[in-house]
Amino acid sequence: MASKVMTVFGTRPEGIKMMPVIAALRRSARLQPVVCVTGQHRQMLDQVFTAFDEAPGFDLDIMSPGQTPGDITGRVLDRLGRMLAEQRPDLVLVHGDTTTAMAAALAAFHAGVPVGHVEAGLRSHDLRRPWPEEFNRVAIDALAALMFAPTEGAAANLAREYNQQGKVVVTGNTGIDALLFVAARIAAQPALRRAIAARYGFLDPTRRLVLVTGHRRESFGEGFERICAGLAAVARRPDVQLVYPVHLNPRVLGVVTERLGDHPNIHLIPPVDYADMIYLMQRAAVLVTDSGGIQEEGPALGKPVLVMREVSERPEALATGVVSLIGTDPGLMRREVDALLDDAALYARRAVTAFPYGDGSAATRIVTAIEGFFQA
Repeated sequence: MASKVMTVFGTRPEGIKMMPVIAALRRSARLQPVVCVTGQHRQMLDQVFTAFDEAPGFDLDIMSPGQTPGDITGRVLDRLGRMLAEQRPDLVLVHGDTTTAMAAALAAFHAGVPVGHVEAGLRSHDLRRPWPEEFNRVAIDALAALMFAPTEGAAANLAREYNQQGKVVVTGNTGIDALLFVAARIAAQPALRRAIAARYGFLDPTRRLVLVTGHRRESFGEGFERICAGLAAVARRPDVQLVYPVHLNPRVLGVVTERLGDHPNIHLIPPVDYADMIYLMQRAAVLVTDSGGIQEEGPALGKPVLVMREVSERPEALATGVVSLIGTDPGLMRREVDALLDDAALYARRAVTAFPYGDGSAATRIVTAIEGFFQA
């Protein structure tokens, strides 16, 4: 009889990185996948399912305006707890460091269901940065039965921590699986690439593109004021154009629209689907972000990444030289972009392809480990 594996996720980044795992679970004769979403990112998560031709089996529908991490935690514990009692899965699989993932792991723990953690072991070693993500991933790893570390460094972090009973498997990062899959599909389907390109006909081909993403809670308030000042400074260069798919969180959307909405060199657009994001990353000269995923994807695409954070839980990305930390200082942001765009030799050193997070086979390794877990 196949073992039931329930994947639980709620945000766009989780969805992207879990899609290869769900596909690999469906290929296994020994495992029965059940897909449950919380709806923490409603519209943006729906885009992910469309991009990968998938659909959730269950939707907890927790989304509400202005929700806090506490709100998310309470609703997930309540609604997922009841669903676990009904569905009785053999394993709950969560991803990364979201509040959905932490609360789902805790609900499974309360229900006596083993937890598997995809992308385990990432650490900034500062519970306040990023907030609340660092706490979330530490909490999940404290109770997980299976920890799928993307790198040897992440596995070493886990070896030093409380949970010595859980099994650690180094798998690579499933985000690279997703990236390579969708990039190959775009390359193999000229009609798809033309359709995506047509959506960005407003871009000036004579100007270099700076692609921006920013949404971290730790930057709410003053941090986003500085980020917007830095982006406005970059946009004063006549040879660049900025594209910023703006997160729908009102505390991001409000300040970004107010500060940057009228700038002629900045295109504020709604969140885009995953294929469009890959197209934009491939077209960009520089990526400016506070995202964890783009710290992984940028090196795989050979694009310099400037990270608007003070610390990173992805030292492997920093070690490639493709990724660097700039914080939220407006002057430093402008200087770093200027250096990359004005110094061809520096750009050539930074715009190199690197794969510190694996070869695109992480999902297969994860499913093999889950099969072994149930056979032990």
